[in-house]
Amino acid sequence: MNRELVFLRTFAVATAVGFVFIATSAFKENGNQKFGEIDVERINIVEKDGTVKMVITNVERFPNGKVKINGRPTNEGRKKRSGMLYFNEDGIECGGFIYDGQKNAKGHSAGLSLTYDQYDGDQVMQLLTQDYKEGDKRVVTSGLMFNDRPSKESQIKTEQIMKELDKLGKKDPKAADEKYKLYEAQGLIGGAPRVMLGKSGSENNGLFLFDNKGMPKAMFYVDKENKAKLDFFDDKGNTIASFPDKIK
Repeated sequence: MNRELVFLRTFAVATAVGFVFIATSAFKENGNQKFGEIDVERINIVEKDGTVKMVITNVERFPNGKVKINGRPTNEGRKKRSGMLYFNEDGIECGGFIYDGQKNAKGHSAGLSLTYDQYDGDQVMQLLTQDYKEGDKRVVTSGLMFNDRPSKESQIKTEQIMKELDKLGKKDPKAADEKYKLYEAQGLIGGAPRVMLGKSGSENNGLFLFDNKGMPKAMFYVDKENKAKLDFFDDKGNTIASFPDKIK
């Protein structure tokens, strides 16, 4: 009986070692591996030194603060979505591609976003589409946007500031607003849209220009009635000139 047990244990160990050897050898062969089809929940594209350069993931494995990538915390408040995240040579997130879409009580909600971030900051370029139901009306907006970002922006610092402001805002909203303006003046948070090319929520298709505070300054567009227009605005958003003028 003891001999049989020894034999069976030895056989089991040898078999396990054999399987491990075969499996590891298969991926150490020279040349590219070819697959007809592969199902995977997440892929991490890494450099030889281990730096993650891209993450391709499903919804469940989308990083949102519970894990670190390249030794840095990920965005804790970000909603999980399927898509991709990009990282630069310093291991800092620098953009991504996300999308979603589902039915809800109002009808449906769907969207897509392709972004490129300022170094160690937030997005300075974005391709965005939103599609949702509002009452009996379907609203679709899409555009290519360019944004200004704060000069001293840092992803980790921004996360810390927003947590601080959120905590302060629950106790004293006015103090939180003043603190936000202080950080904004220091060039740590803020930013504003400057250029948008696409379709707005008002169903105007055209080029939309904004000042450094994000206020509209000029629009050249075709409205939902197929009329071409050129509008100019003051610092408060009031129309100061329009071409062509309204026909009396």
